[in-house]
Amino acid sequence: QVQLVESGGGLVQAGGSLRLSCAASGRTFIRYAMAWFRQAPGKEREFVAHISLRSGTTYYANSVKGRFTISRDSAKNTVYLQMNSLKPEDAAVYYCAAGLTAATMRYNYDYWGQGTQVSVSS
Repeated sequence: QVQLVESGGGLVQAGGSLRLSCAASGRTFIRYAMAWFRQAPGKEREFVAHISLRSGTTYYANSVKGRFTISRDSAKNTVYLQMNSLKPEDAAVYYCAAGLTAATMRYNYDYWGQGTQVSVSS
């Protein structure tokens, strides 16, 4: 079992930055791939970024490429999402997820956090 707790959400002006954190506990952290998804009101939950915890390889949705950076600190069992140049369309609840392999599909991930709200004012 893996427990995930997100933090770092909040309200920011367009063009600003936020860093989200996802603290993991439970099973061996290094065995998992971690990802961030987001869900805006009335929309499907969508993939944002993932990272392979063993290799550090990352992958991003086109909508955030060049603005967001996913990273991990294995010693702290924590994954981060640095979000720069935020746009109003980035506003959503952001969810951290863990799975055995890195992928863009929601069903690939077995464990989810409770979500953290990101709001962007124009």
